[in-house]
Amino acid sequence: MTFTDIRPTQLINKAPVGVRPYLYLMRLDRPIGWWLLLLPGWWGISLASSELNLWNILLILFFFLGSIIMRGAGCVINDLWDRDIDPYVERTASRPIASKEIGLEDAFIFLGILLLCGLAILILMPPMTIFLGVVSIPLIIAYPLMKRITWWPQAFLGITFNFGALMGWSAVTGELGLAPILLYCAGICWTLGYDTIYAHQDIEDDLRIGVKSTAIKFGENSPKWVCGFYGGALVFFLLAMIFAGVHWYTYGLCAVGFAFIAHKIYQWDPASKESSLLTFKSNKIGGLLLFGALFIDFILT
Repeated sequence: MTFTDIRPTQLINKAPVGVRPYLYLMRLDRPIGWWLLLLPGWWGISLASSELNLWNILLILFFFLGSIIMRGAGCVINDLWDRDIDPYVERTASRPIASKEIGLEDAFIFLGILLLCGLAILILMPPMTIFLGVVSIPLIIAYPLMKRITWWPQAFLGITFNFGALMGWSAVTGELGLAPILLYCAGICWTLGYDTIYAHQDIEDDLRIGVKSTAIKFGENSPKWVCGFYGGALVFFLLAMIFAGVHWYTYGLCAVGFAFIAHKIYQWDPASKESSLLTFKSNKIGGLLLFGALFIDFILT
C-alpha cells in the first residue's frame, strides 16, 4: 500500500477504540472541512508577507494545526445543536452524538479541550489576531442555528469560516487594511458558492425536516447563483492582490486556480449528489493552487 492509498478512515481505525468516536466527531475522516477553513488563512499570510522567514513558516504551521482543532470544535458545537435533527437525516444519523456513542457531558468536556488547544495557539499571535480569534467564537457557536432561521446559512458560514483571511494578514502585519478585507469578501463569496453546491446533497432531507439553505431557495437557478458567487470571489480576490501589490506574474499563476474552479463548476450536475460532493471537494485543489501562486509571489520577493 502506498501513502496515496491511505484514507483518513483507515488511520482513525488504527487509533484506540475509545478514541475513535471523538476523532469521527471532529470529522477527521473528512479533511475537506479543515482545508476550506485553512486556505483563507494561508492566503492572508501569503498576501501579507514580503519575505520568507521563520515566523511566516511557523504561521503556516500554526494555522494548519489551528484549523484542524477549530474545525473539530465547530463540528462538536454543530452536532450538539443538531442532536435532535441528525438522527433523521441519512447522511448524519451515524454521527457519534446523534447515535449516542458519545454522551452530552463527554461531548462538552471534549469541546472544552479543543477550545483550550485552540487558545494555546491563538495566544502566540499579535493582539489584533487574538482579538479576531475571540470575535469569531460567537459566530462559530451561532452558525448551526442559522439553517433554522434563514435561507442564507451559507452566507453566515462564509462570514464565520473566512476570518482566517483577516487573521492570517494580521498575524504577519499586526494590523488590518483594505487588502485583507477584500480577501475576506472573496472568501465569503467562495464559501457561498461551494456550500450551496454542498447543500444540494441534502435538499430532500432538509425539506422533510424543515431546514433552510440557499440550495432550496435558488432551486433550478442554483447554477446561475453559484456562478455569480464564484465571479464575485474572483473580482474580490483580484482586487485584494492589486491593493497588496503582488507581482505581475502572480496574476497568471492565480489564473490556473481560477480556471480549475471554473472547469469544475462547468461540469457540476446539481441533480446528482455524487457530482455535488465531488465539485464541492474540488475547491480544495482550486484553493491550494491560489495559495501556491501567492506563496511563490512572496518567496520570490
